Amino acid sequence: MSHLLQLLALLSLIIAGAKLAGAAAVRVGQPAVFGEILIGLLLGPTFVNVLGWPVFVQTVSPHTGSAVQAPLLGVVQDFEDVGVVLLMFVAGLETDVDEMRRTGHVAFWSATGGVVLPMIGGIATAAAFGMPIFWDGIFVGTILTATSVSISAQTLMELGVLRSKEGSTILGAAVIDDVMGIVVLSIVVAFAQAPGNSLVRVLTIVVRMALFFVAALVVGRHFERITEWSDRLGVSQGLLATVTLIAFVYAWAAEYVGGVAAITGSYVAGVLLTRTKFKKRIDAGVHPLTYSMLVPIFFINIGLQANGRDLGAHAAFTVTLVLVAIVAKAIGCGVLAKICGFSPRESLRVGVGMISRGEVGLIVAGYGLGHGLIGQDVFSAAVIVVLVTTMITPPLLRLTFPATVGRRGVAVEEAIARTPGDVHGDTAVTFAD
Repeated sequence: MSHLLQLLALLSLIIAGAKLAGAAAVRVGQPAVFGEILIGLLLGPTFVNVLGWPVFVQTVSPHTGSAVQAPLLGVVQDFEDVGVVLLMFVAGLETDVDEMRRTGHVAFWSATGGVVLPMIGGIATAAAFGMPIFWDGIFVGTILTATSVSISAQTLMELGVLRSKEGSTILGAAVIDDVMGIVVLSIVVAFAQAPGNSLVRVLTIVVRMALFFVAALVVGRHFERITEWSDRLGVSQGLLATVTLIAFVYAWAAEYVGGVAAITGSYVAGVLLTRTKFKKRIDAGVHPLTYSMLVPIFFINIGLQANGRDLGAHAAFTVTLVLVAIVAKAIGCGVLAKICGFSPRESLRVGVGMISRGEVGLIVAGYGLGHGLIGQDVFSAAVIVVLVTTMITPPLLRLTFPATVGRRGVAVEEAIARTPGDVHGDTAVTFAD
């Protein structure tokens, strides 16, 4: 079988498996991403090791006619990397800066606690198991800083408390949390990849980062005119092609010029494009492009790269990391909410609502693995953290809120995706592809 036919067969298997597993997860009350990552683990080396099947291991050379090794994993990884860039672009598009301002100081300080304490907990856990603090321990802490707003938001909507004081705080804090996580990732990556630690090198890193962000903001001021121009080009999907180009250029510039993670650049591009009048049309175009193929590949490939068989030798580390991820996030967010004036019960609800991890955690873990900043054992443990925190957050929220049944919201198809719309009054928002 030729390399192209192998690739087409593998992509068909990945996309079908992701969507069917996601639908099955929703039917049993779990977010779609839970099923997507699980089917990836099933297809990966943990169980059936699909990439080790003869049909995918060898291909026939068109020049010699002999069997050669098929580099399918590398091609799938390339698809995943593009999907991650677009996924973070979508996250940027759906970052509501005005909502962040409206939620006020409680959301900000809760998010801060939800970043600082998990970071400390991750570093301490890594150090306790013999990992060097620089940069392994810091990267483990960075993985734990993320939060998934969609899983909590759907549960709050079902309970009829999405627009309550606690619900609004959770939504705002989760967005601020991920922004802080991206900033932390950018700083960690920049310094981790810089050889040595002399003052000159540190200053060079700071200058490169500042140069990128200043240039990104300056160019972003012209996005309104750029998108208007592209919309008048008279070519098919001119607007969508232009904003995709912007996302890719910003991602390239972030890593090549700024020395920070490429996903930081695409995220910044998305945030800046939310201020244009084409925001809804950009959403409508980018979501199908991203979620029809590239995001399923991302989630499945997470499972393909994780090897649960390795966790046997690292079971204590994995269990400890899961517990730290849950406790540190709940306490970090809850205590800061209490300090800001919330009652103990309200603070508990905020803390519980922030437990679930999301795509940012997976992206950070995947980036660390791909760039040699963490090992396979840490990556596999991070996948388990995402699965466990995703699964336990809805029932914990139902326990902490009053047993009143609100209107049931629509089902989450892509639970890790950011909310593509807003919530106004009692209107339920569809969390969809």
